[in-house]
Amino acid sequence: MTSRLHRVLAIPLLVASVLAVAVAGCSTNPATGKRQISFVSTSQEAAMGRESDPAVIAEYGLYGDSTVQRYADSVGQRVASVSHLPTLGWHFRVLDSPVVNAFAIPGGYIYITRGILAYLNSEAQLAGVLGHECGHVTARHSAQQITRSQIAGVGLLASAVFVGALRPYTGLAQQGLGLLFLKYSRDNETQADELGTGYATKADYDPRVIPETYSMLKRVGERSGAQLPGFLSTHPDPGDREIRTSQLAQAAVAGGRRDLQIEAARYRRHIEGLVYGDDPRAGYFVANRFYHPDLGFEMIFPDGWKTLNQPSSVVASNQSLGALMELTLQFSKDSTATPDQFVRSLLDEKKIQDASGRSESFRDFPAWMGQVLASGDGGRKTLIAGFVRIRPGQFVQMLGQSRSAGDAASEQILASIRSLAMLRDPERRNVTADRLHVVVTDREGTFTDLVSRMGPQALSLEETAILNNMRATATIPAGTPIKIVQKGRHP
Repeated sequence: MTSRLHRVLAIPLLVASVLAVAVAGCSTNPATGKRQISFVSTSQEAAMGRESDPAVIAEYGLYGDSTVQRYADSVGQRVASVSHLPTLGWHFRVLDSPVVNAFAIPGGYIYITRGILAYLNSEAQLAGVLGHECGHVTARHSAQQITRSQIAGVGLLASAVFVGALRPYTGLAQQGLGLLFLKYSRDNETQADELGTGYATKADYDPRVIPETYSMLKRVGERSGAQLPGFLSTHPDPGDREIRTSQLAQAAVAGGRRDLQIEAARYRRHIEGLVYGDDPRAGYFVANRFYHPDLGFEMIFPDGWKTLNQPSSVVASNQSLGALMELTLQFSKDSTATPDQFVRSLLDEKKIQDASGRSESFRDFPAWMGQVLASGDGGRKTLIAGFVRIRPGQFVQMLGQSRSAGDAASEQILASIRSLAMLRDPERRNVTADRLHVVVTDREGTFTDLVSRMGPQALSLEETAILNNMRATATIPAGTPIKIVQKGRHP
């Protein structure tokens, strides 16, 4: 998307607004019907979801294909309609992240990444994943975790984690969100599996394909070694749960239902062309040079600095110099605003307390360069600042901090800001992402032989086999659809 910087989904998060926790009360769990002690009311859960959802979307970004968004939402709504909270007001979002992940926040907000969509092979599998996340919501698992933390006397386990250490006036900071890194217990996961399998079955999906999801997750985890897919960070033991969900699925169909659907072909139609992996259109590094094709600019970061393309920002640091800087995209309400006028608007809106600097003209863009005084969790900070107008109403904001004004790090930060220029190199600008493509085999053969005949691909044979939840040595009949990842145009 042209309106954001590259987004990478970190580990699964349960996002909570600042809670006004008072006296513990009893409530009835909608999934079990049992009374339980809870510090978090259902109305608070709903408020947490409403307040946190815009921040999640702003931070991680929605996948840009509206057809895929509507499809995932339709499957989720179908599953949620037969849950214990059918009238909750559910929301299902596809996040623009390559990480294999799905998670929920309180109040009926469910997020699934394009990364995990690539690895699923049917609508019924998608229903199983979304049903599992619905189960966490209906069983109020996040409320239970918060309550247990309070009872244990360890607070909310919340750290004021803001993506971008130097952004004192982002939406996240304004809303005061805490990010809760709470792992579900084994009992929570078992219950969510039971509820999710039941919900998918009630929605007329065949639950017997759900265990394949955990088989796939196990192979993805084994392939990636220590870098487990995000879904496994809070959803452990995929091997055990493959067995458990197999048992649950068999019990769910024990009555002999014959109307259950898998809808593999419909699922493949909807994920055809899905972006796979990192999308270079949203920004990429070549050594210390950063290119953003969609926004049409490039810039040079200082030699020796560590750089990171993270959710909605680019961060650079030099530990030995005690310096940091962060690049973000900001928007002006006035599309005609100059950089100087944009800084004045930040002062008028009290997003910054003071500013000293002047307008400059770069080779390609007008800018404002100087210092701003801003308030954050650590008190007031004076930051090196640059605001570069790259389009009407759009400004690249660079904020930096060093040990002292005028030191070597300060000069490097200023030089980096002034290096920002229009991206003209066609080779750097005309890049495209890898994309998923479904090919139907025209003959019988081994998976290895058939896939090898399908032209240049972005994944290895083993990775492609995992993508299809097949074995590379398996014999594949003619007419079998196989997902491959076609190479895009990379820098």
